[in-house]
Order: sequence, then structure tokens, then C-alpha cells
Amino acid sequence: MNQHLTISFPNSITVSIKREDLIHPFVSGNKFRKLKYNLLQAKKEHKDTLLTFGGAYSNHIAAVAYAGQENGFRTIGIIRGDELESKIAENPTLQFAKNCGMEFKFVSREEYRNKQETLFLENLKSIYGNFFLIPEGGTNELAIKGCQEILTPVDSQFDYICCSVGTGGTISGIINSALPHQKVLGFPALKGDFLKDEIRIFAQNKNWELITDYHFGGYGKINEELIAFINQFYQENKIPLDPIYTGKMVFGVMDRIATNHFPSHSKILLIHTGGIQGIQGMNLKLKKKKLPTLDIHV
Repeated sequence: MNQHLTISFPNSITVSIKREDLIHPFVSGNKFRKLKYNLLQAKKEHKDTLLTFGGAYSNHIAAVAYAGQENGFRTIGIIRGDELESKIAENPTLQFAKNCGMEFKFVSREEYRNKQETLFLENLKSIYGNFFLIPEGGTNELAIKGCQEILTPVDSQFDYICCSVGTGGTISGIINSALPHQKVLGFPALKGDFLKDEIRIFAQNKNWELITDYHFGGYGKINEELIAFINQFYQENKIPLDPIYTGKMVFGVMDRIATNHFPSHSKILLIHTGGIQGIQGMNLKLKKKKLPTLDIHV
């Protein structure tokens, strides 16, 4: 995917955006990369069912549902929050996944924490059969393999590679494929330093750093400043940013440029990891809170 925008700044700093969100209309960005080899492995193992986990507005749930339908798999989504079972029609993400044929099992937040426990998974197998398991967010070794394909030889010109961080899978693949002269900067959408340990499981190189100042209060949290930034960015550049991941990363990069964190003549590449499907659901939440909405049309 070619870069679709380059912005010039003082001190001869340039920022380019790699539009991974345009890879596929429904399985966009890092979700396409993460699922690519998982789907191939599921077929190799002759599995006909994909089972995975996610929350109310999960990009991953939407992507697995569509990719499963497109590739002939039955799909099962274990959804965090049993109160959501009666609210599918009010939730654009879950309604989309349902329309793609995904079957849901809604569990309490307490029960959801057991999603990696053997007993919990054995119980699911007794219900759904011998499924192919894809972890929450899609991160596993096969996902890392796919994310290692995000950077291509044309990207060797860049000094800094920046991406948002959720489960750590995408940045791990980028770290593994980045060149020695490149620094990978991750912008977590969640609070806390625990992601460093997750990334070290998969990342082979040490050419990376997490910038933890731009989570806006934690996962799924946004404020009027971030909304205004995303809206202005869209008006000026006609590129939609999602408020959970990429919007926070782009805000962080622009802020760090303004505060002179990058050397003169730096060439910075931003990875747009998709997630645009979540905007509709976020706007519903913002309206309920009587906050400004994201004025993005996709």
C-alpha cells in the first residue's frame, strides 16, 4: 500500500501516512494482516469454525465475522459484557458481525477474564466443537508473521515508523521487519507499561520505544480535544482517523513534532491501522454524553 499523504513541517521534517486502512473495505489495516496466516492455518488444519473474543465495538470481531464469511468459515464471537445480548440492534459493530453470520456468546466481564484458561476453553469446545482459536485482538505468532509484511522496501527511506498499540501484535511485526537505521515508536491506546512485556514475547529487535502519554485516559477514552483534532485532520487531509487507535497516535506524533522531539530532517512514517468501522458506535456514545461527534463520512 503506497503512502497517500506527505506533510512537510519546519526543520525539514516530513510525515507520510501508509494507508493500511485501504487494504480491504471490511477487513482493513492490521486486522487483514493478522488474519491472513491464521485463516490459511485454519484451512490447513481442516477446521470449519473460527472462535474469537472481543468487546462491544471490537474491530477484530467485525473483521473475523466478515473474513470468516468470505472464506467459508462458521464464526463464533465470545463477547465481553452479558448486558449486550439484548442490545445487538443498537450496536453497529455487533449488528454487522451478526449480518455476516457470526454467532455470539455473551459472558460477564468476570467470566471473560478466564478466556485463556483451559477449563473455559474446554467448555467452549464442548459447545462449539473443535474450532480454530484466534486470540482477542488476533495477536499470535501467525499474526506477527502477517504484520511483518506491513513494511516494504519502499519504506526504507524513513527514520521513524509510528503506529498505535493495542495488544502489541502489529508493532511486534513492524519491529521485526524494520531496518537497523529505523526507530519504531508505539503509541498505546491503553494505560500502563504491561505492553512492553507482551511485545518482547514476539519482537526480536530492540529498535523500539513506547510513547505512553497519549492514551487520553485509557482504552476507549476520548475527549473534546481529540475529537476536534480528528475532525480538523479529516477536513484538511480527507483521511479518516479512528478515535481508539490511529487518532491518538497521529495526535501524539503531531504533538511531539511541535515540541521538538524529532531531529531536523526526520522522515516519519505513520501506519494507519484501520478501525474506521468503530466511528459509528463511538458517535452513538458521544451523543448520549452530549459531546461533539466525529464529523467523518466514510
